[in-house]
Amino acid sequence: MRVLSGIQPTGNVHIGNYLGAIKTWVDSQDTSDAFFTVVDLHAITMPQEPNALRRSVLETLSTLFAAGLDPTRCTIFLQSQIGAHAELTWLLQCTTTMGELNRMTQFKDKGKNNEGVRAGLFTYPTLMAADILLYQTDSVPVGDDQKQHIELCRDIAIRFNNSYGEVFRIPNPAIQSVGSRIMDLLDPTKKMSKSSTSQAGIIYLNDSPNEIKKKISRAVTDTENSVVYDPSKRPGISNLLDIFSSLTGQAPAAIAENYNQYGKLKADLTEIMVNVLAPIASRAHELLQDPTEVMRLTEIGHQKASKIAYETLDRAKTAMGFVLRHQ
Repeated sequence: MRVLSGIQPTGNVHIGNYLGAIKTWVDSQDTSDAFFTVVDLHAITMPQEPNALRRSVLETLSTLFAAGLDPTRCTIFLQSQIGAHAELTWLLQCTTTMGELNRMTQFKDKGKNNEGVRAGLFTYPTLMAADILLYQTDSVPVGDDQKQHIELCRDIAIRFNNSYGEVFRIPNPAIQSVGSRIMDLLDPTKKMSKSSTSQAGIIYLNDSPNEIKKKISRAVTDTENSVVYDPSKRPGISNLLDIFSSLTGQAPAAIAENYNQYGKLKADLTEIMVNVLAPIASRAHELLQDPTEVMRLTEIGHQKASKIAYETLDRAKTAMGFVLRHQ
């Protein structure tokens, strides 16, 4: 089964990115034909300072390799280096309706009724569809907030196939039960996000042990002094239990049974998290000092990804009636 997922290179990678995506990617390397991409084209739907974007791309790639992604066991590539993504996006935009894009909840939240919003923010679900369909993807690991975009991708692919012939494989979303939605430590009603206005509720993979300890110790729990897993009624402590579960593989409710005080739970969670994150942060820092090595590792995946992407693009263009140079 071919699996594909992507990560934006904007801001530091945090524990939500790691538990909701990267850790799952590492685990899937030997059980699937895994494709992972840094989606830098998606990043420019919002203003980016060029040098900062360049650095963020290298930081993200370094973190992926440091976390355990191995270019000999999976396919890692940089989205913007394969022009087929942009070209297929245009073809798909011409088969996608305004109504479909208007219904995307993320656009409603971020840009609807704002005339200054960039057009790319409105049309980026078609770029996401191109990312997926180019590689004849079977499964797309996503959080709940991206499920609607996968459904649109499926609709686009089915419509295209019905209109022009069988070109694209129809992908399915794969949503984790735990770890796919890690919440902000200070506001457990909101997903942990790179775009948060406060960093106090976010644990970054390159945070020092002291920073991790401070953030976990200040994490919101509730007024009751019992450890119970109940995401709807007690989101703060349940979020900590979800993080604990994702790091250890134990069920959140089972973890809760081992504690009767918040302090001990937070102390144990801090120790576990530091032990997991410290080696990743150290290796990522080492790689970042050698951008040539980072791009050498990325080039391994680029060769495989590029070949498949352009084969799919040629099939799509031929199906739509375009004349190819090498026909």
